[in-house]
Amino acid sequence: MVVLGSAKQVKLGILSPKGKPVSICDCPLYPEQMQSVLQALEDWLTTLNIAPYDIKRRSGELKYLLLNQNEVGIFMLRLVLRSEDSIPLITAALPALLSAYPQIETVSANIQAVHAAILEGPVEQLLQGTPWLRQTLNGIPLYQRPKGFFQTNPNVAEKLYATAARWLSTLPIDHIWDLYCGSGGFGLHCLTPERTLSGIEIEAEAIACAMHSAKELGLESKVNFRALDSATFTDKKARNADTIAAPDIIIVNPPRRGLGSALCEDLCAINPPYILYSSCNPQTLAKDLIQLPSYRIQTVQLFDMFPNTAHYEVLVLLARI
Repeated sequence: MVVLGSAKQVKLGILSPKGKPVSICDCPLYPEQMQSVLQALEDWLTTLNIAPYDIKRRSGELKYLLLNQNEVGIFMLRLVLRSEDSIPLITAALPALLSAYPQIETVSANIQAVHAAILEGPVEQLLQGTPWLRQTLNGIPLYQRPKGFFQTNPNVAEKLYATAARWLSTLPIDHIWDLYCGSGGFGLHCLTPERTLSGIEIEAEAIACAMHSAKELGLESKVNFRALDSATFTDKKARNADTIAAPDIIIVNPPRRGLGSALCEDLCAINPPYILYSSCNPQTLAKDLIQLPSYRIQTVQLFDMFPNTAHYEVLVLLARI
């Protein structure tokens, strides 16, 4: 949520066509319990008298509010600030908020000092609770830390992961690579007692979550999660400069920009029998598929991951020709 308005009247929402702050705490895209907590947070922030960040004036402190909810109604709250100046004031006001809303178990402050369209900065301070939010999808425990990636729609994410596991269930797979693995959702769902898994993700927080899940599941000996850039990792493997086991399938779940030419070239050089591609941007997916000429589409399915918007997730299973 973007923090708008003034220190005396905070709004969590968007700007109207006339440039006025409009609260969207009651947006029906959010679960009812989340709507209630968002409204309470909007009121609570107003009592703090901390100015929202003004882009034109380059002044103010509060930039964004990030709120995550798991399936049992526990919340993780993150406040993105321009500096650490307002943290003492926020910390002093937390007891009153948490007394009224004990379901908010984790609170942290992220410092994003740059005047740019960047959601978060490198510094994260834990203000309350433990840095773990547990979500169980299809019986598999997955974790989120303040800076880790997690699917925004867990109900559809369950179907997405279950579909991936079903498609791979009958394939002759011994070793899985999961690139852009995030918290390990795809890889851990597709893992079986006969398979091993290597997960690659540039965000160390997400890798910590994946390892936490693997440990809880007793799968430490079956997985190898690394905090690395996926493009650098595949480049080394394409040049036979990495000793990790060759994959029978590579799972890729890149950001909206897609894989790009260099990574597609690496995948073709590594030449696994199968590629499972999960995309939130069909335009970049189409471009990448053209750059994977040694593969044909075996199965494809669309998932309405972002209801009431023009965005969606597409899952594609590619088989080597």
